[in-house]
This record gives sequence, structure tokens and C-alpha cells, in this order.
Amino acid sequence: MTTIAAPPRSPSYVRPALYVGLLLTVLATLAPLIDIVTIDVIADHVRAAYPAWPQKSVLADRNAIAIYLTAVGVVGLVGWLYAIWGVARGKRRVRAISTVLFVVGATIQLVGLSIGGEAYTTIVPPLHGIIGVLPSLAGLVAVIGLWRRRRD
Repeated sequence: MTTIAAPPRSPSYVRPALYVGLLLTVLATLAPLIDIVTIDVIADHVRAAYPAWPQKSVLADRNAIAIYLTAVGVVGLVGWLYAIWGVARGKRRVRAISTVLFVVGATIQLVGLSIGGEAYTTIVPPLHGIIGVLPSLAGLVAVIGLWRRRRD
């Protein structure tokens, strides 16, 4: 009978980093929704890019951007929950899968922060782009920790 060795224990800062990433992702996911009902930076961003557009078109584009940001956030939440579950259970695959999730998530956020289109300098307003990148910082700390062995 073959036994499978338990995965090495991660440094103590990995779990807090995962929870910080989860919290930052919740905030990034809710930010566009809160924005719509309060100061509406996204609509101002669309209006600045397309000043001649009627209000209906501005709101449609604003909603598309908000839906995109919220959907990315929801997918990110699933990734954080998987990583937290995997670390808590000591799953060996959590390292590789969390690394892939980090690379994909950081790439999506950096693209959102930098890609423009037609009249847009960036499609995602800079404020929301920066808020969206913050969870990736916690993800970087967590992934580094997952690949390091705990020093007892």
C-alpha cells in the first residue's frame, strides 16, 4: 500500500493573506454596485469618453462595465474560497491551483487597469482598476507563502 505524504505546512501568514484577499475581493466586487447608487464614477467616466452620447447610452455602457467588474469579482471570490478551503484541508494541489488562479486573476485585473478602447483611455475607470488590483497583492503574498515551507 502506498501512502501519500502530507503537504508541507505553509508559513503562518498564508491564511491571513487569504482572508485579506477574500475581503478585498468582496470590496472590489461591491464597489461598482455601491458606485452606481452613490457617486456614479463609472457613468462620469463613460460621459467623459463620449460626451455626445444620450443618457440612455451612457447608462447602458456604465451597466456593462459594472456587470463586468462584478462578474470578475464573483469568479475571484470562488477562487479565494477554494484556496482557503484547500489550505485548511492541507490539500497538495492548492499550491498549483492557487498559483494559476493568482496569475489569471492578476492578469485580468492588470488588463482591466490598462486596456483602452475607442474614446476610452481605459475602459475600466482608474479608481475601480486600482481597487480591482488590490486583491492580487494579497494573492502574491499567499502564493509565495504556499511555496515556502514553514520553519518550526
